[in-house]
Amino acid sequence: METFDLVVIGAGPGGYPAAIRAAQLGASVAIVEKEQLGGTCLNWGCIPTKALIAASDVFAKIKHAAAFGITVKGATVDYAAMIGHKNKVVSQLQGGIKHLLTANGVKQFAGTAAFKDRNTIEITAKDGVTLVGAKKTIIATGSTSAVPRFIPQHERVVESRAFLDLTKLPATMIVLGGGFIGCELACMAAQLGVQVTVVELLEDILLLLDPDVRREVRAQMEKTLGIRVLTGKALADIQADARGVTGKCGEEVLKADLLLSAVGRKPVTEGLQLENAGLKTNERGFIEVDDYGRTNVAAIFAIGDVTGKTQLAHYATSQGVTAAENACGRKLHKNETLVPNVIFTVPEVGTVGLSEDDAKKQGRAVVTGKFRFGGLGRALALNEPAGFVKWIADAATDQLLGAAAVGAHATELVAEAALAIRSELTVQELGRTIHAHPTFGESWMEAAHAVHGDCIHAPPKAKR
Repeated sequence: METFDLVVIGAGPGGYPAAIRAAQLGASVAIVEKEQLGGTCLNWGCIPTKALIAASDVFAKIKHAAAFGITVKGATVDYAAMIGHKNKVVSQLQGGIKHLLTANGVKQFAGTAAFKDRNTIEITAKDGVTLVGAKKTIIATGSTSAVPRFIPQHERVVESRAFLDLTKLPATMIVLGGGFIGCELACMAAQLGVQVTVVELLEDILLLLDPDVRREVRAQMEKTLGIRVLTGKALADIQADARGVTGKCGEEVLKADLLLSAVGRKPVTEGLQLENAGLKTNERGFIEVDDYGRTNVAAIFAIGDVTGKTQLAHYATSQGVTAAENACGRKLHKNETLVPNVIFTVPEVGTVGLSEDDAKKQGRAVVTGKFRFGGLGRALALNEPAGFVKWIADAATDQLLGAAAVGAHATELVAEAALAIRSELTVQELGRTIHAHPTFGESWMEAAHAVHGDCIHAPPKAKR
């Protein structure tokens, strides 16, 4: 039996960086993946959705090219070709991961991993069973779509992974769930001409965002894309047959060609035989870890979605690198806690740090500053004036605590905000930092000035 300093279970955005980092530190490393390198993020999540969203954005721009004096006639959507582009991107990135693992000397196993004991991993593959020794282990098995039992099993009812494998879009679609996955796919489909209805049980979509950010997104989804958004009501009595899908929302019966279930995700721990290693999951099915990524078993770490922490690919990557360094005997350090969040809806959203609601719940005194893209020369030149950026700062110290961006390029803009908050900059320091003109980035400078009421390119607030 071959023994490794570290065995990583799962080659997603947390697992493969953990394996590479450990190898960089001189450890002998093996990684086990039961499906595809890159995990859900690369194969059925972040990357495929963004490839399709990019295609739908191009089509939307073509439809509105007349605003720039450009006439385009006869533009059509070949969704099968879009899927081909998506698959090409995924394949290229899969190859890149394999190359990186190989170049770093990480031994790769294809199969399903289970603990035989805390230091022995059993790998079951098509060609048999292999045992490997593990001085230490990192569990990075991620999560999968959670489909409620009241939803019928039928080819016209899909979760996000199956939706991304469709080669033809429906004419009409119901999206059950107003979180970021449901809203992203709803926007993509609507831009390509699908009539979309989003049903969310809670009082609003994207409920983790501040109300002003949610309002901006919902308004554009409804008014610009024509998406019907129904909130505060359940979708009940769901029926599916060869003709389509129906469901009752309040007193109204909804009908569509397809139902997309996007109501959450659940951790992947089935088959790991955690009990053989002295591990167990909590009441929600997650593997609990401390701030260093350690489980209650000294030799075993866990990272990413399976831990029940922030379920984002980039956070899993950060956790993976930290766990690898801690497992390899370096000075222990904690996981990062400042995690940016990006949502590729129409419009895009980027947030980081405290929201206004978070600050209120903590009883903190904060001040805010907002600048709308309508005041930006760059935004008007690109015909993208909707949206804004916002700073949340400590009222006493002037330190930046949180930020939100909603509108064009928000998912890129949030990077500056994350760096500023992590660097503990004050509003004044950010505001005095010269930003290039004309850019979307200068909106952060303007919003910083707005915190103290001295924004140059916005009218002063009315005096009471």
